[in-house]
Order: sequence, then structure tokens, then C-alpha cells
Amino acid sequence: MKKLLAVMLSVIMVFSFAACAGKSANNEGGRQTEETTTIRIGAMAGPTAMGMVKLRKDSENGNTKNTYAFEDFATDASAFVTPLATGEIDIAAVPSNLAANIYNKTEGKVQVVAVNTLGVLNLVERGNTVNSISDLKGKTIYATGMGAVPEYTIRYILSGNGLDADKDVDIVWCSDTTEALSKLKSEDGAIAVLPQPFVTAASAQISGLRVVMDLNEAWEKINNNSKIVTGVIVVRKEFAEKYPEQLKKFIDEYNESVAYTSSNIDETAQLIAEYGIVASEAIAKKALPKCHIVCYINNNMRSALEGFLQVLYDQNPKSVGGSMPKDDFYYEY
Repeated sequence: MKKLLAVMLSVIMVFSFAACAGKSANNEGGRQTEETTTIRIGAMAGPTAMGMVKLRKDSENGNTKNTYAFEDFATDASAFVTPLATGEIDIAAVPSNLAANIYNKTEGKVQVVAVNTLGVLNLVERGNTVNSISDLKGKTIYATGMGAVPEYTIRYILSGNGLDADKDVDIVWCSDTTEALSKLKSEDGAIAVLPQPFVTAASAQISGLRVVMDLNEAWEKINNNSKIVTGVIVVRKEFAEKYPEQLKKFIDEYNESVAYTSSNIDETAQLIAEYGIVASEAIAKKALPKCHIVCYINNNMRSALEGFLQVLYDQNPKSVGGSMPKDDFYYEY
């Protein structure tokens, strides 16, 4: 009997030791450690992806706190709609109104964690007749983005300066920037509203092309409670709830990447060209400071974005998916 009790006691001690060891392995400083995963990231090529290039390079070199898997930068923002909805990617840099559309289509399954790009539209002219928005009265304006954010932005700014987009100006909508470039090349005095970094590239090809105004300036004169928001970072809500600590690390690392972008123009331009976001390093270097790469989070994010989406909604509810996003659209930490 004594031998049996001794054996049972030994077994109990072994199991107790194993249980303690298991708890120790899953605790860090007395707290349960969080489950981690590889974060799958996508981004639309162009300014929306520029703030991410340093993070991507650091990830490839193994110099990040999280483990990331970057998708190839896409030229069509709609390429992220299905992957975000089905969980194939976790985080994406997309146009601001697309984020609202995905939110509505998926019934709140994505959240915006940061504003990453402000306005990139410039008013340009091959001449010297336009120096303010009011000078556009009676003029022909070439532009791209009919039925999308550029159109709503242009209309709002014209209206805020007392001009009717359908009566006081003639907006000719080009199918793409290539068509707009041909118009600028062929017409002396041509006027256009076009995005960066295309404007920088066009200026290298067209003698006398002048940037009249960055439309961020025009917007702020009529609406200082919000900003033009070109791009945002979105996350799947399920991912945010399951991996909150990893998401916080991502936001911190993305913020560091944006800071690097602003203070290391030459190195960032090289990475932008390396990843094929802009055709050449020289163009990237000139355009980068004009692309307004930022990292707004929490209240700064919401105040900039919510007012902008409201402007879009007021012109066309379908532009944001039919309804304004609710409070849970805005991720805070």
C-alpha cells in the first residue's frame, strides 16, 4: 500500500510540474501572451502606398516587430474588396471612399485605422491666366476621375468659390492621365486638375506647365473642419479584435515608416522606384513632398476623414456605399 501511494504521489508531482511549465511558457511577466500571426498586407500603387515602402523593406530584411507578408502593389483599388471581405488579407491601403464602400458592403467588417494620404490633386496651366479658383470662370478644365473622388472634390471646391461646375466652367473628363497629357501638350493655355505624382512627370515633358495651386489649400479655405483624404489604412474587424497588440505594433511601425518617408527623401524615392510605384527615382524624389503622406490616427483621423466623407455623401450617397459609416468604422487605440 505504501508503494502504491508513493507511485501515485510521483505521478501527481509530474503532472503538476508539467502544468506549471505550460503556464510559464504561455505567460510573460505573469500575463497571458497573445497569439500572433503573419499579417497579410495589400496597398494600391501610387501615393497611397508611398508611406509603406520603408516598412515593406524592413519586413523583407527581418527588421520588424511583426511578421508581414506584402501583396504586390495593385493598380486597381477594387482588387482589395474581395480579399478583405473573405479574409485573404488583413490590412490594406486603399482610397478613402472605397474604405467606406467596403464597410457598408460587408456590414461593418472593416475599420479604418489611419489616414495615410491627404489630397494629391493640383490645378495646373500651360500659361499664366489662372491664379485663383475664381479665375476658372468661363474656362475649360481637363480632369480625370469622373464619378469618383476627384469629381466630387472639384465640384465642392468650385461651389465653395461661387462657381457652378455645370454652368460656369466646362469640365472635360479624360479617360485617363494619358489622354489628359495629350490635351496639355497640344493646347497652349490648357488648364487641368490632375493628381501627383503624374503632375510632376508631366512637368518634365511639357515646357511651361505651371502648378497654380495644390487643392488642399483651396479646400481648407472653405472647410477647415476636415481635409481632402485620398487614402486610408483599413483592417478587418475580426483581425483587430483577435490580434489587438499586433495591430498596435503595426500602427507604430507604419507611423515610423511615414516619418522616415518625410525625413529621408532620397532613400524613400529609391524604394518607391524599386517597388514600381513611380516610373523613376528622379520623379519620385520631386513628387514625394507634394503627395502629402501622413499617419493620422484616433481623433485626428476621424476629424479629417468624417467631414470629407460627408462632402462626398452629400453629393452622391453611392460614393461612400449608400450611407455614412457608423462610429465603429473608426478604430481607436
